[in-house]
Parts: sequence; C-alpha cells; structure tokens
Amino acid sequence: MGEVSGLDPVANTVYRAILKHSSGSLDLIAEETRLSSDQLEEALERMERMGLIRPARSHPVGIRPLPPEAAISSFLAAREAELAAKQHQLAMERAAAARLIAEYAEFAPPFVEQPSVDQLTGLDEIREFLTDLSWEAEEEVLTFAPQGAHQPESIAAAKPLDERLRDRGVKVRTVYLDSARRHAPTAEYLGWLTQQGSEVRTVATLPVRMVIFDRRVAVLPTDAADSAQGAMVVRAQGMLAAFCGLFEAIWPTATQFASRPVRDQRGLTPQESAALHMLSKGMTDGAIAKRLGVSPRTARRIAADLMLGLEATSRFQAGLHAAQRGWLPTP
Repeated sequence: MGEVSGLDPVANTVYRAILKHSSGSLDLIAEETRLSSDQLEEALERMERMGLIRPARSHPVGIRPLPPEAAISSFLAAREAELAAKQHQLAMERAAAARLIAEYAEFAPPFVEQPSVDQLTGLDEIREFLTDLSWEAEEEVLTFAPQGAHQPESIAAAKPLDERLRDRGVKVRTVYLDSARRHAPTAEYLGWLTQQGSEVRTVATLPVRMVIFDRRVAVLPTDAADSAQGAMVVRAQGMLAAFCGLFEAIWPTATQFASRPVRDQRGLTPQESAALHMLSKGMTDGAIAKRLGVSPRTARRIAADLMLGLEATSRFQAGLHAAQRGWLPTP
C-alpha cells in the first residue's frame, strides 16, 4: 500500500504497521516502526485528529484504524475540496483584476500622448496596420475580441490573415465572448479557426479589445466605446508586460470553444454570474448588453431570469438576496 496523502512519513509508517498488526500491541507497533514511545504517541495523536484511528477498548491495540480505502477516499476528497477552493479564489482574484482594468478603461481619457505609443485614426488605417503586423508576426498573436457577434464582411476579411498566420506556424490564441457561441456565423467562424490550429476560448466579459503581436507590440482602441474611431499602438515594455499579464490571467478562466460553459455551485452560467455582478453595481440594460456582447432585449431576459431565481420582485431586492446568499464578491 502506498502512502496516505496528507500524512507525514512517520504517521504513514505507524498507520501501515497498525494495519499489518491489527491484533498486536502498541509495543509491537513501536518495535515494528523503531519509534520511541513519545514519537509513537505523537504520531497516534496526529492520526486521531485526522480521523485515521479512533479509540477502541475492545481492540487489542486499544485503537481501531480507519480502513485504507476510506482513509484514501477521505484525504482525496479533502485535497480536491482544498484545490477547488484555491482555484475558485484565484479565479475571483483574476476576475477582480479584470474588472478593475475594465472600469479604468471606461473612465480613462480616450488617448494620452506618451513615449512608445503611436496613434491610428479610422477603421481603414487600423485594419491596414493590423494586416502589416500579421505579416510580420513570427511566434504568437494574442487577442481579446469583446464585440460578440462578427459581421460576415469582417469574417471574410479576417480569414486570409488567419490562413497566413497558420501557414507560417504562428501560434494564435484568441478569447471571444460566450455570446459569440449563439451567433451562427460567428460560431461557424470560431469552429473554422480551431480547425486551422488556432486556440479559441470564450468568457462572459472582456475588459478591452486588444491584439498583441510577438509580445513586442499591442494594438488597443483609443475609445473603448467606439473602437472604429482610432487605436493606440503600444511598444513600451512595461505596458506590454501588463497587457500580456492581463491576457494570461484571463486565459485559464476561459472555456475552450470545443466545450460548453458550465454552471457554478450557485447554478449560474459565467454569463449569468457576470450579469448579476453588473446588476448589483446598478448598471443599465444597455451597459450590461454591451459588456456581454448581447442585445438589450437579451440582457433584460437574463436579468429577469436572475430575479426569478433569486425570488425577487425588483433589481434592488435581487441584489439584496444575492448578497444574503453570498453570491456577490466581498468588497
């Protein structure tokens, strides 16, 4: 039998000896393990606290060991719960960081002239610059695409660039919104991308539109409300490190396109969870719709479904009930 996860080597040795000599005495256990009486007593105390043994007057050793299958199952369950809690906490911290960046983007000035930052004006200039960067890319392209549904003309324009990147062996990772899955032309395009070798994932919300080429240049909109107005080209290493860090923080929390977003322990989808957080902040249907990449009508339906699930008759009451259930992050 291997070692029981979570036990130190001494306790593991004692546990195995007790199982081996279930009808023996503590003296025999001490002799088997070559431990002093004090060391044996300390190990037994640790094992009792962990539920591995329990007192039993009728048992020859005076204790009764938990069977191996139960011990292993117990420790594995505890370890899984611990890992799940840590993963949830990490996801919450990543989401909080993303929300902070998104909130800053909403209220930041459209553009501030600074070293290592250039400005592009108009959609045509932006597309031409992105095309040139696609030709120059050598290793990887990282993208946040928060617009939700893609128009057929934008898909047609993107495919040749995608094929060029594929043919040159450039690694492509892109994060779209979950809402893109429910728009047939966009979902078909994302499926095509995965077939070309690109890695595609989705999340409920994204903080900003962004494309990073070879971790040496990033392109972001100068106006988060209207990305067609202009873009800033960032080459400053400090800023690039921050943008790459943001991408790498969100990427593990996103769902692979080949899979489906799953409901959390509250029974909420990632999109519903994001909508609940935005509702609690008093955001309008229009603002929520834009962040989720859906229509205002869909945003209203999501809000209504959340209110129904929370047994609330108003949005204020829904926020109150969600807070009482511990469904909202602690400020």
